[in-house]
Amino acid sequence: MVSEKNSATIEDYLEIIFVLQRDNKPVIRARLADLLRVTPPTVTNTLKRMARDGLVAFDEPQGTQLTEQGLEMARSVMRRHMLSEWMLMRMLKVPWSQTHNEAHQMEHAISETIETQMRANLGDPKTCPHGNPLPGYEYVAVNWTPLRDALVGETLIIRRIHEIGENQPKLLSFLEENGMIPGASVQITEILPFNQTISLKVKDRIPSVGFSAAR
Repeated sequence: MVSEKNSATIEDYLEIIFVLQRDNKPVIRARLADLLRVTPPTVTNTLKRMARDGLVAFDEPQGTQLTEQGLEMARSVMRRHMLSEWMLMRMLKVPWSQTHNEAHQMEHAISETIETQMRANLGDPKTCPHGNPLPGYEYVAVNWTPLRDALVGETLIIRRIHEIGENQPKLLSFLEENGMIPGASVQITEILPFNQTISLKVKDRIPSVGFSAAR
């Protein structure tokens, strides 16, 4: 059972802020409201509580930033989430596209002791099943480029579905059905700027994705 200070809601905010801050994106309240599917006033009230508890600070022009305490807590939440995804896939055989949502339900109840044991039993993975680096292993993704930057005719290896994409269940299901998961080899067959789609050959399939997903 989590405490009020470390509630599931607070941990959800910590995760999103961590991802945005890691990617050098400004953490603005409108963006948080959109990603967390809450109202702007709700975001404002929650951030005030987090600032009171020493988890965030307000800084312009970057907006909300995690404090050292908040950053440490966010890293723990992210690790628990990603390790839960691996456990669900390897031990319970949960489909790849469903692990994110299921892990989100589990992460808040995992203690630091269990987190350490999971990390050891799972072989201390550097990325989650969707290819996102665990905290401390961000260097593995430094040279990866967005699919949106690919050229027609290029053959590429899919390495990662960004955390923002993980929050879209329909997108994950589409990617899994078409074999577009980390480790898959794909060839860019067509890029159509007028309708903003990219077509790829994945084994015997030629699915198309929009530019927003390709980013």
